[in-house]
Amino acid sequence: MQNIRNFCIIAHIDHGKSTLADRLLEYTKTVEGKVSENQVLDDMDLEKERGITIKSHAIQMQYKYTPHSELVSGFPSEGVYTLNLIDTPGHVDFSYEVSRSIAACEGALLVVDASQGVQAQTISNLYMALEHDLEIIPVMNKCDMDSAMPDMVEDEIVELLGCKREEIIRASGKTGQGVEEILQAIVERIPAPKGDPEAPLQCLIFDSVFNSFRGIIAYFKIVNGTIRTGDLVKFFNTGKEYDADEIGVLKLDMQPCKQLSAGNVGYIISGIKTSTEVKVGDTITQVNRPCEKAIEGFEEVKPMVFAGVYPIEAEDYENLRASLEKLQLNDASLTFTPESSVALGFGFRCGFLGLLHMEIVQERLDREFDMDVITTVPNVSYNVYDKHLNKIEVHNPAGMPDIAVIDHIEEPFIRASIITATTYIGNIMTLCLGKRGELVKQEYISGNRVEILFDLPLGEIVIDFYDKLKSISKGYASFDYHPNGFRQSDLVKLDILLNGEQVDALSTLTHRSNAVDFGRRMCEKLKELLPRQQFDIAIQAAIGQKIIARETVKQVRKDVTAKCYGGDVSRKRKLLEKQKRGKKRMKQIGNVEVPQKAFLAVLKLD
Repeated sequence: MQNIRNFCIIAHIDHGKSTLADRLLEYTKTVEGKVSENQVLDDMDLEKERGITIKSHAIQMQYKYTPHSELVSGFPSEGVYTLNLIDTPGHVDFSYEVSRSIAACEGALLVVDASQGVQAQTISNLYMALEHDLEIIPVMNKCDMDSAMPDMVEDEIVELLGCKREEIIRASGKTGQGVEEILQAIVERIPAPKGDPEAPLQCLIFDSVFNSFRGIIAYFKIVNGTIRTGDLVKFFNTGKEYDADEIGVLKLDMQPCKQLSAGNVGYIISGIKTSTEVKVGDTITQVNRPCEKAIEGFEEVKPMVFAGVYPIEAEDYENLRASLEKLQLNDASLTFTPESSVALGFGFRCGFLGLLHMEIVQERLDREFDMDVITTVPNVSYNVYDKHLNKIEVHNPAGMPDIAVIDHIEEPFIRASIITATTYIGNIMTLCLGKRGELVKQEYISGNRVEILFDLPLGEIVIDFYDKLKSISKGYASFDYHPNGFRQSDLVKLDILLNGEQVDALSTLTHRSNAVDFGRRMCEKLKELLPRQQFDIAIQAAIGQKIIARETVKQVRKDVTAKCYGGDVSRKRKLLEKQKRGKKRMKQIGNVEVPQKAFLAVLKLD
């Protein structure tokens, strides 16, 4: 156990985590020759296309360590060390992946880009690691770039961590500079895992994946005890028992082995077919010698954004459920419950951590499970209090009680931390105040970089805040947030009516001050997108019974008067009257199809 080191790499998005991981794998000869490629751990097509990490990836390396001659006793002895590396995502929407990876480690490499300095997600991930008492090794990446500012960035890291300057390792994921020092620092500074190989078995499940041939594969970290192939094991929370058909370690592929003991990270295949039986954060123990209590897992994930996901064909409902369950195994931050909508039939109300997360889930459903789905307008959850002050949680505007019984509504707020260059402060302040934000404080980190803290309503930032922030700051502002309770707000439910029929999937909850403007823009957008029919379509935006905006999609006139080529004008009029009556009858039974484009367009109202 003294020769095991478990560590993860944490950083802001685009600071070069995956590239640095590539160099570590090449240096330790874990990948070589034909297998080696850029971002070797990002194995999903989506990750390669977008150049971002979506999933945490675990891999084991062997490193031959030789101590420096000048080192005093008490340092690790010479020998081969097993390093378990977990590469984590950097985007704020995938912070739950990072928190799970941190729970399986004793140390972390904190990577900071030498040309960009400390950013919001760097600070957020660092605090997460410090809460778990991880040993932090600061690494300054991209030192070979012309735009690098190593001395200035070093000042920022020293101020953030309170470490000594000489503890910061200068590296480059591109050229491989500093890789050996990083590996030596991992062995010297990160403590070996604590645990007793002889104690009853305790393993923490930190991830799982579905394989259509072998069932569910769970990834775990052994805290205490030893597990062997063929053991009868029990999952603590579900109480189910299984045979450990195969256990092993995660190299580039899964590598089976006979036994694994405390401190190791590995996988278990036990022929589990039902996805509900494996919970991330559960504890595995042996049936004949169970442990006293489960390991303290990680906190339950709290979704921030809710949206309805509906199959395009009604008969695909069960397939969609199976696909979501399999996807949930691999992405523990996805939550879903069944719901139905008048306009779209049966589907699921899904909870996501953010808009990028929602987009990725939709894309993965399409690519990995061949599911065509319609996604409704994303919204957040509200607390609605009735006249007797009973609280109702509302995730969907369609579930709002009648306006007459509501006393007040509370909406979720977040504490947002935005780090930017001083040049862009004015624009960012304008954006946040326009989203009903309240400035909490601003402080200068160094030279011309400032951190601004805002309290913002989550509903306002859900749709396009991140994109706008990036564009007004030319990509230089970084953004991170955490929930900050609920506050009372003057919110109203805005309904969209087509020919007097309410379309529940287009309903939204919005602040009273934005309602008229938002309703008008929505009607104008729908007028462009709805196909014309044989009858007029009235598009109305309403708050309760009050109509606040209206547009009309004119009918297609197919007035056939060709056969009236002569004679009195009254014959022509008679024919047109007859058609008018037919169209009136059609309007009574005709229903208006709302294309998927219309749902998506509401997101991009600008």
